[in-house]
Amino acid sequence: MSMSIVQRLFRRREASPPPHALYAAIVAEARRPDWYRDGAVPDTLDGRFDMVAAVMALVLLRLDREGEAGREPAARLAELFVTDMDGQLRERGIGDIVVGKHIGRMMSALGGRLGAYRDGLQPGGDLEGALRRNLYRGAEPPNAAVAHAAARMRALAAGLGDRALGALFAGDLS
Repeated sequence: MSMSIVQRLFRRREASPPPHALYAAIVAEARRPDWYRDGAVPDTLDGRFDMVAAVMALVLLRLDREGEAGREPAARLAELFVTDMDGQLRERGIGDIVVGKHIGRMMSALGGRLGAYRDGLQPGGDLEGALRRNLYRGAEPPNAAVAHAAARMRALAAGLGDRALGALFAGDLS
């Protein structure tokens, strides 16, 4: 018996499980020493957040290219990011009242980075400028460090573009 159109529209959809392996891979990539050593990303709380946000942005941009198939996984990934950031803030003693404001600012920062890195990775885009504004927060790192970070971002974005969704969800970023 075929399902009516109304039944199809209102059937309950099971949410996919959170992509824990993918999120763990994002954090692991963001903590690779070469970002901090050769790319001169500050190894501070803000610098580590900026690196996680940068890698997260690349993965979210990759999922966005999947259209509908990438929407739910991207939302689930964003939920893991919020949960992780919430836990990090609470570990540092930030209370309930202020955590929400911090999370809101972090999500806004992630959204800004999505646009900046999307534009920067386009042919003729200014990825180095986007990195100076977002990864280095306007500081002036050595040009070689920015070039290293930009090359790594481009390579990571290219590798993600070739990666099948199943491999991504299994935590394979390269």
